[in-house]
Amino acid sequence: MFTTLKEDIQAILERDPAARSRFEIITTYPGLHAVWLHRLAHLFWSTRFRPLQWFARLLAMLARWLTGIEIHPGARLGRGVFIDHGMGVVIGETTEIGDHCTIYQGVTLGGTSLVKGSKRHPTLEPRVVVGAGAKVLGPFTVGEGARIGSNAVVVKAVPAGATVIGIPARVVDEQYADSMARQVAGDRFAAYGVMPGQQDPVDVVLHQLVDELKRLQEELDQIKRAQR
Repeated sequence: MFTTLKEDIQAILERDPAARSRFEIITTYPGLHAVWLHRLAHLFWSTRFRPLQWFARLLAMLARWLTGIEIHPGARLGRGVFIDHGMGVVIGETTEIGDHCTIYQGVTLGGTSLVKGSKRHPTLEPRVVVGAGAKVLGPFTVGEGARIGSNAVVVKAVPAGATVIGIPARVVDEQYADSMARQVAGDRFAAYGVMPGQQDPVDVVLHQLVDELKRLQEELDQIKRAQR
């Protein structure tokens, strides 16, 4: 248990350049407070004893009041999960978050089903980054090392190592999908789920179409001049 708590602190030191000391992190980081309160609430929830489950929900509500982060006590969080800033984050009951994932403010890990007892929320494999305002909705898996760009709406599975952006979310660069080698230790961390230079694939295609239309118009003008 104490090893897990130490990993939570170390994750913040490694991924937040504004973090200056462990004391500062422990006393002033609401994302850490939310995770620690959730770990306690999850222990009570896992007993399946109704009075203790009620107390777990009470702890979750207290954490929401204190931090602005809502995590259902049934959700499963791995080691080193970092909720940065965190205000407005909502994590549903059957969500599973792997080790060393990073979640930014305004993120929703939500469900699209009303069937009680079923898997309704997403599973994030280790080292996933979810950018600010992103919505991940449904009982699918986001693969290891995947990056979800800010404000993306993800409604289907994301391949390991892929980067997705847009509404609905689309893979930016297919080369990430089958290249787990990029996810080894030392790989560059992508804050807010995006890397410099990445573009929306639809935007790229539209610009290509505009360039092609310009080229065709120039050829047509040349043909008209030649016929005069």
